[in-house]
Amino acid sequence: MSEKNIAIVLAAGQGKRMQSNVHKQYLLIGDKPVLFYCLKVFEDSFIDEVILVVGEGEEAYCRREIVERYGLKKVVRIIQGGSERYHSVWNGIKEIENCRYLFIHDGARPFLDEASLKRALTGVKENGACVVGMPVKDTIKIADENGFSKETPRRDSVWMIQTPQVFTFELIKAAYGKLIEKEAELKEKGILITDDAMVVEYFTDTSVKLIEGSYRNIKITTPEDLRIAEAFL
Repeated sequence: MSEKNIAIVLAAGQGKRMQSNVHKQYLLIGDKPVLFYCLKVFEDSFIDEVILVVGEGEEAYCRREIVERYGLKKVVRIIQGGSERYHSVWNGIKEIENCRYLFIHDGARPFLDEASLKRALTGVKENGACVVGMPVKDTIKIADENGFSKETPRRDSVWMIQTPQVFTFELIKAAYGKLIEKEAELKEKGILITDDAMVVEYFTDTSVKLIEGSYRNIKITTPEDLRIAEAFL
């Protein structure tokens, strides 16, 4: 089996909460696009190849304005995403051969760091599936259907989940294959798939290990996040 470590970077979102005509992954932090920063981390890391998944018609723009402009040699393919996040991941998976560990990362998380990547690599080697995240700082309430507090989980058992989410390739490919096969059934049941770990948890018997990431590994979603990102930079 190949020892290749491959990353799928998802940059197909429209960022409707950003209140901007420019998709959030192309907004500037400092003088560079949000998407540049995580790609640069992968470029300088042990990752062998990156597959960049972008919105319809954005392939040429990304190649010219990000990949070629900044000399990102590890981005080997730029492909079109799908209507849902999991479709975009599946499109990326279908492009891959000869991979041992697959790192799936949201391009709207610019402050990924190499230390988190290395911890994730150790985690996937030991467990076959892991996600980076951090324990929550705030007390969390579970609401009932009427918006009243129903439950207060122990804070030390609640994590904010980030990306990358990392799996052996055969595991995640098989899990996503089952998801696509059962997609209509899941929609009928009202089950929403929101991250890759959920796919593995739902369709396999593999437990997903939680690995320490960084509180700086924020997702750029709203205008306030951009201001925080500027401060971090």
